[in-house]
Amino acid sequence: MDYLLQTVLLGIIEGITEFLPISSTGHLLIAEHWLGQRSELFNVAIQAGAILAVVLIYWRRLWDLLLGFANPENRDYLVKLTIAFMITAIGGAIAKKLGLKLPETIAPVAWALIIGGLLIFLIERYVSHHQLSEQVTWKVAVVVGLGQILAAVFPGTSRSAATIFAAMLAGLSSRAAATEFAFLVGIPTMFAATGYELLKVIKSGDTAGEDWSALAVGFVVSAIVAFIAVKWLLRYIQTHRFTVFAWYRLVLGVILLLSV
Repeated sequence: MDYLLQTVLLGIIEGITEFLPISSTGHLLIAEHWLGQRSELFNVAIQAGAILAVVLIYWRRLWDLLLGFANPENRDYLVKLTIAFMITAIGGAIAKKLGLKLPETIAPVAWALIIGGLLIFLIERYVSHHQLSEQVTWKVAVVVGLGQILAAVFPGTSRSAATIFAAMLAGLSSRAAATEFAFLVGIPTMFAATGYELLKVIKSGDTAGEDWSALAVGFVVSAIVAFIAVKWLLRYIQTHRFTVFAWYRLVLGVILLLSV
């Protein structure tokens, strides 16, 4: 397959899967088995493209929160976002220090997809028996931070899935409110993770010989596709549950296990 086409496909996969609850890490790992493994810098670049898309979608909300810091409601929301991020940063650093990460092979990703799919069904059923709440509590902030650590440790879990459903279980039963909080806390988290990986790549000297045109194409494709995917998701959850993603995870997980 043409190298440029492979680059576009990887950008599309990252853009679609980064913020849908189906695991971008898992999908990229699977894709690279067929499309060829890329450099760490390339993976950082396409992730940065996806982050940029979400920043553009939420720029007005972010702007209002920052300008309205004097407002107690905005200040409370920002503090809770900060707490969730700090829990992730500290927990992630500890997990990395301890080497708590599954091998990036197909079987663990497949099991994570299946288990995650089953949990989505259970959480949706649980939430359906509770009154919708849009209140971001301290409990929500803490469990969302912990959810991001879980996603970092187990490829295939999905950061967006772990954070959205952790928030819903913690009482933020409104799908729209849970998704917004999960995505907003994901912005500094992913910027930090991307920046860390970028510095690591630069220090290691792996930038030499990098295909910068392919990197640029992957970045742009990922940003455009992520923008479309997130816009679609935000409209979709207004009238639908997340169960379609649970079915997708189950089917893909079973297919992967059968192919191992």
